[in-house]
Amino acid sequence: MTRNRLLTAFLAMCAVVAVLALASQSGSLHISNLVLVIARCIAIVLLACYATARRSMTLWILVGLAAGIEFGHDAPATAVHFQILGAIFLRLIRTIIAPLLFGTLVVGIAGHAELKKVGRMAVKSLVFFEVISTIALVIGVIAINVSRAGFGVELPAAGMSQSVATPMQTPAQLILNIFPENIAKSVADGQILQVVIFSILFAMGLALVNEQKRRPMLSFAESLSETMFKFTNIVMYLAPVGVFGAIAYTTGHLGLGVMLPLLKLLATLYVALAAFVFLVLLPIALFVRIPLRKFLRAIAEPATIAFGTSSSEAALPCAMENMESLGVPRGVVAFVMPTGYSFNLTGSSLYESLGLIFMAQAAGIHLTIGQESLMMLTLLLTSKGTAGVARAGLVIILAAATSFHLPMESFYLLFAVDPLMDMVRTAVNVVGNCLATVVVGQWEGDLPPASAVSPQS
Repeated sequence: MTRNRLLTAFLAMCAVVAVLALASQSGSLHISNLVLVIARCIAIVLLACYATARRSMTLWILVGLAAGIEFGHDAPATAVHFQILGAIFLRLIRTIIAPLLFGTLVVGIAGHAELKKVGRMAVKSLVFFEVISTIALVIGVIAINVSRAGFGVELPAAGMSQSVATPMQTPAQLILNIFPENIAKSVADGQILQVVIFSILFAMGLALVNEQKRRPMLSFAESLSETMFKFTNIVMYLAPVGVFGAIAYTTGHLGLGVMLPLLKLLATLYVALAAFVFLVLLPIALFVRIPLRKFLRAIAEPATIAFGTSSSEAALPCAMENMESLGVPRGVVAFVMPTGYSFNLTGSSLYESLGLIFMAQAAGIHLTIGQESLMMLTLLLTSKGTAGVARAGLVIILAAATSFHLPMESFYLLFAVDPLMDMVRTAVNVVGNCLATVVVGQWEGDLPPASAVSPQS
């Protein structure tokens, strides 16, 4: 079958599945669950055939995503054991990040010895990050106040759910945690920003030594970065399997029905994130004249990986490689993107403001504009430097809720459906960081003409 026929067959099969499901639910047609399962499986097989014909990793990741949902829904008791596939994929990805960042930053900074450019990029990046993060926080607050999704929600019993405990960090601790005390510990703990700081200082020191002594280390860093990109290409072949395992576990563990009691909250988050993408990120891309089609092709794979694994780190190597293939210099990519993982998690910022106000609403607390503004300022400060923390958004929300003495029962509602909200906000995080990388590259005048941009397919 040709590609177009495969796509047509897949879409037709999806339509048939939808019609059968609706007819079965309405009672107008009695259809056994087995028939629906077979129909869904045929649709997934057709999508797999189309992905094979297109030779597209992004489509294969979508196949893994669909197959994981189906498997988790139909065999939840078995699906929960497949979490190991997602865990293996994430472990392999995490082994890439530190050496990749070190190699690319050293080459980008010491290779040209343009220390002034590094400082200029830092200022531009941080200004961009803070403005965009603040806008994301505001959109989250507006969305939850408009939908009022928290009012009328029935709170669970305090002892029925798990909790995430974290101490509230002081501003001094937040600043201190940016700087590494032991680079090996920073790598082991997944503290991306600390690795970036070490790599930048190392590269600056290397740039100050004479050419004879600098060249061997530069050659090593160049070889290291190239090797890690090839390493990434190998690991990416496992992405569909990793996504399948992660989604199968999530669906099997929570079930699709977990969305029903909190459907309004989920809808509020999804609509708010869509508004942020189309009303903020898209206009920025148009303003700086980014070639949208090529940019969308470049971010499709890392965004899909982020959505399927709920991990920004899992998408980092692929995103860095695709931004470089888009024409952004390696030095800009290596500096802006990992730094953005601590300062530019826009999807998480929006979720944190929305989630915190939701907790107050669920507890029946009516907040003034001043109280909400103070909460947003707290989130803006405490959300930095948490890229290496598992479920960092929840950790930040809980820390802020503790600070403002909100009841923890409303936190359990967020905790229960966090995996379903984590996927989409993580994808937005990756898209925002990719855009920031291209914008800074454009500001630096380092991007080629639009006609010369040719990202990898």
